[in-house]
Amino acid sequence: MLPTLRQLQYLKLLAEHGSFSRAAEAAHVSQPALSAGIQELERTLGAPVVERSRTQVILTPVGEEAVRRATEVLAGAEDLVEAARSAGKPLSGRFRLGVIPTIAPFLLPRVLPVLRRRHPDLRLYLKEDLTPRLVSALKAGALDAAVIALPYDLTGLAVAPMGQDEILAAAPAGHRLAGGAAIDPRELARDDLILLEDGHCLRDHALAACNLEAPKGEDVFAATSLHTLMQMVGSGLGVSFVPRMAVEAGLADDERVAVRPLSAKAPVREIVVAWRAGSSRAAEGRMLAELMRETTTPLVA
Repeated sequence: MLPTLRQLQYLKLLAEHGSFSRAAEAAHVSQPALSAGIQELERTLGAPVVERSRTQVILTPVGEEAVRRATEVLAGAEDLVEAARSAGKPLSGRFRLGVIPTIAPFLLPRVLPVLRRRHPDLRLYLKEDLTPRLVSALKAGALDAAVIALPYDLTGLAVAPMGQDEILAAAPAGHRLAGGAAIDPRELARDDLILLEDGHCLRDHALAACNLEAPKGEDVFAATSLHTLMQMVGSGLGVSFVPRMAVEAGLADDERVAVRPLSAKAPVREIVVAWRAGSSRAAEGRMLAELMRETTTPLVA
């Protein structure tokens, strides 16, 4: 006998919520029903999947492996349902799209009106988050696709390219670097270099492309978003990097900020639409990438 999808769903919810009562609430069933489902799963597997106590639920090694496999199975089952619903009519019904914060505010205002006009039956659910969490959500089946920037580890994912986004330098108006036609990346390292907080892939892309190390020390400034970063540069706190996509969207339209190209080979980040390898939404991921490529002129092919 094999585990049922419902039993696997109960186990996944139990792992996520760490409580039989909260997992039952998320599954919209009674706690005894969820407990019975877990017990039946244990009988099927021939081993306990959880250690029960009054205060917490702990997965056994068999339970941890079962959750990992259950996540894959449930994601595949969801793919099957969505593929059947949208058969013959791509980009219709529910579609869960993730976008990283250094792209979302500058890409979505251009893309969403076109997407709504061309695909009126699409129910789009958006999630803005950092790359590691979006990739985890893709692999777990919690997202159908995500717009991310490379380089990044693509194990288990497939992608369609949208284009390349040039990384530029930003300095306070009147700064010694603000007047030149182009800025040598090494000059940025000699100044107060402000970066996005750790976890933003743009930070790593810019540093790697310019062969620079992140500044260290307690007095180093870091920004939570590109909007904050430009405010900090405009206030004279230091110099930084900014993607051309954001500049074209008006982020640096501030007389206190001067944006210049870098004199080295133009550093770029590659923008892609990514989805889980083998997903039934692959064709729709490619369609999204093509539509975004058409709509986002600042990207270079």
